[in-house]
Amino acid sequence: MMLFRDMEIAALEALLFVAKEPLSISKIAEILEVTLKNVRELIEVLQERYDSTSSGLVLIELDNSFRLGTKPEMARYIEILYKQPSQILSNAALEVLSIIAYKQPITRGEIDFIRGVQSERALATLVDKGLVKEIGRKNGPGRPILYGTTEEFLLHFGLKSLNELPKLDSLNDLQKDDIYSS
Repeated sequence: MMLFRDMEIAALEALLFVAKEPLSISKIAEILEVTLKNVRELIEVLQERYDSTSSGLVLIELDNSFRLGTKPEMARYIEILYKQPSQILSNAALEVLSIIAYKQPITRGEIDFIRGVQSERALATLVDKGLVKEIGRKNGPGRPILYGTTEEFLLHFGLKSLNELPKLDSLNDLQKDDIYSS
């Protein structure tokens, strides 16, 4: 019985490794020909394995789907491998990203209005980094492009879904605390 379980765990790990997109529990169950309950148990085993400090991998959950990723503390080694510049975003790009995350779908004109300055370069940077994408067009004059965040955005910030973004009320409370503590 344990040998069969080891094979299921290995098969799940292999699927998560090669999948281009996160796999849902139902898709995993279908492929492995096991029950949804069995898949959840297998995921728990893998989660325990990757929680170990001796593993450089992490099991990432996105909207009840799963994929493998690397632990953030491994980033410097991976950057060396790929010789990519760090993923540091400018203040302008972070501001635009925040607006999109909370107000999506949103047009560039609406972002510019909120910020009071042009956002074209920051928006282009975010699209290039895969954190933001075009998600449609707004009905109206000129049919401007609507922007929204991507799955890469969720992964980059360690979120399972947009519901995990801090509530704007709690951010306002933090700002008030900063004003009064100065």
